[in-house]
Amino acid sequence: MAIKTPKHWNPEHPYLYKLQTDLLVNGIKLQTNEQRVGFRQILIKGNQFFVNGKPIKLHGVNRHSVYPLTGRSVSPELDRKDAELFRAANCNYIRTSHYPPSEEFLNAADELGLFVESEASLTWIQHGASPIWKLWNYTDEKFLPFMVRANMDNILAGRNHPSIIIWSLGNESKWSPLWEKVNAVAKQMDKSRPTSFHDQCWGGFNNAKSKADIANYHYPGINGPKATDTMSRPTLFGEYSHLTTYNRRELLSDPGVRSAYNAPLVQFYDSIYSHKGNLGGAIWSGIDDIFHMPDGRIVGYGPWGPLDAWRRPKPEYYGVKKAYSTVRVTNVNWSTLPKGYIELTVENRYDFTSLKEVTIEAKIDGISKSVLSDIPARGKGILKIPSGKNAKELYISFTDPRNFIVDEEKYVNTTIAEEENKKVVVSFSENESAITVKQGDVSYLINKITGIITNATMNGQTVLTQGPVFCIVPMNEEDGGKPNVAGETYQNNIYPVKNYPLYTLFAKELTTTQTDEGVRVSMKTTYTNAKGKQSYLFTTDGKLVTEYEVECGDYDVSPYQYGLLMQLPKQFDQLSWKRKGEFTIYPENDIARNEGTAKLNAKHVNGVEEPGVIPTGDWKDDANDLGSNDFRSTKRYIKSAVLQDKEGNNIKVLSNGSQASRSWLQDEHIQWLITDYSNNGSEPFYGSPHTDGQIKTKGKTLKGKMILTIK
Repeated sequence: MAIKTPKHWNPEHPYLYKLQTDLLVNGIKLQTNEQRVGFRQILIKGNQFFVNGKPIKLHGVNRHSVYPLTGRSVSPELDRKDAELFRAANCNYIRTSHYPPSEEFLNAADELGLFVESEASLTWIQHGASPIWKLWNYTDEKFLPFMVRANMDNILAGRNHPSIIIWSLGNESKWSPLWEKVNAVAKQMDKSRPTSFHDQCWGGFNNAKSKADIANYHYPGINGPKATDTMSRPTLFGEYSHLTTYNRRELLSDPGVRSAYNAPLVQFYDSIYSHKGNLGGAIWSGIDDIFHMPDGRIVGYGPWGPLDAWRRPKPEYYGVKKAYSTVRVTNVNWSTLPKGYIELTVENRYDFTSLKEVTIEAKIDGISKSVLSDIPARGKGILKIPSGKNAKELYISFTDPRNFIVDEEKYVNTTIAEEENKKVVVSFSENESAITVKQGDVSYLINKITGIITNATMNGQTVLTQGPVFCIVPMNEEDGGKPNVAGETYQNNIYPVKNYPLYTLFAKELTTTQTDEGVRVSMKTTYTNAKGKQSYLFTTDGKLVTEYEVECGDYDVSPYQYGLLMQLPKQFDQLSWKRKGEFTIYPENDIARNEGTAKLNAKHVNGVEEPGVIPTGDWKDDANDLGSNDFRSTKRYIKSAVLQDKEGNNIKVLSNGSQASRSWLQDEHIQWLITDYSNNGSEPFYGSPHTDGQIKTKGKTLKGKMILTIK
């Protein structure tokens, strides 16, 4: 059947025709079938991949079929929901690891617009994650029929779907003459689609020089995209930027590790996008791999998806959406306001879509403005947003022709004035054991032996029971300790980690002086494994300024965070913050939102989560003994953070956007750490850029400063 000038299918314009076929026997119609089909063409030229004559960039995730209560068997409704959720996160590609997808998922991909790499159900042949190959010979011809059958089943099941653009022969296996024969069968069955094979296309590990059409590399570092320029085939990162999952105790202690994943992901994908030979990549993974067994056990590989297993977005989901955004604002120029507009530099990262097709909504100080653009696919240009000369705030959003927001930003053209505090009287007194500093209505008690503030009261009510004291939180890769060969260590009995300040043995050369600024207390400190200096300045404008300097010497630890730790009464159970986030705008239920309020809401759970219970609230409101995900997660780049009790008494930390706040319940007190250093966490699968900034303490001097007020 010849079709002249058909409308093309691509993921940005998933146009489908309805094909009807009739089965006739002796002229009598016995059966009628209807199916939806699309027209698109694939071409590989050099190290680039073209669809309908356009070079494409794949940005997606790996997807397992999973649901906690039904295992690998999921409903048609859930298949479609997954496709909708990933498309809304700006994914245009799904790798169906490590088996073919259901017909229902492929129908959804066809209709909604997703490229699919359909993988045969073969994995880890001659790979360390499958120890049986220490006994078996991976080149033995007796395995060939099974390998061929798996690929034939994959192709026969999916070949009518335009969304499938790559046949994956198998996952993380060693190439051999058997795979060459499998590849030949696949190419004979379907000459219209290329094949891939998930090994390593450079280096010494699992690189046996595969002959599939698409080269593959799993878990490259930030230099990986540049390396693809040297490849003769399109290079796909079949798995990259593994979400944090195996540092299980660290994650239970601080869910903020998840938010720290996002900015490096944006950096990584920007590099992928800029290298032509890099076909793209699939983040590992798409959905948490967690199963609630009938006997009460919880098992699986664990929480490695931007969606949890119940399909609730986690902090990484928004990071994926931002990294994969098909429209990127790269610069905002407020200096054009006198000319009557705000100038934006915009990059169109669509493969097939002009911004003529995209709905652009702009609001200047809440007033909507009409904006049109004709920046072509893969192009760059300028948007001029009409504006008054005194505009303070710009909101802009870009809505895909398929009716979902691909990106939105909020820019502010004002400087927030510092809050002025009233002048207070500051004085001190001392005896043999302690120094008492009075600062207006607040009274501090400092232990002369350790130099630690052991109590602070306001109008007779205790507001602080210890600190600020220097604290190092070590990196922690603990996964729960369950025996395994491939990381399947998720289980009920994994619990958070307690963290304490560096143990202070004593302070010496402690001095107290009264100056025009207020009262200063200075000392030299000796810890169990370090030494240093610390000072408190109680100012006449109501601030407590604490500075520290710790010489680590031979004390050698890899810190996840360090800074000053305070201990507050349990009733200080409400956290509020303002921060200069990695992104200008966040969803309201994201733990990393730029400002917000969170309640402690600690809850005892006998394990990682409640077996068999379907959660009803947002992920941010899940809780354990340390508090809710929202309350106990690190808030990075804070401008201010406040802990408050029900009476309105509060302690407020003031910062310049370089520090982080982390609070949690421990030992029946609220612990509050203000960090001068944080990294992205201890996930063992991490490489650069997610590992950037990690340090060792040996031989280093760690310094920092904290400013707080009590009201």
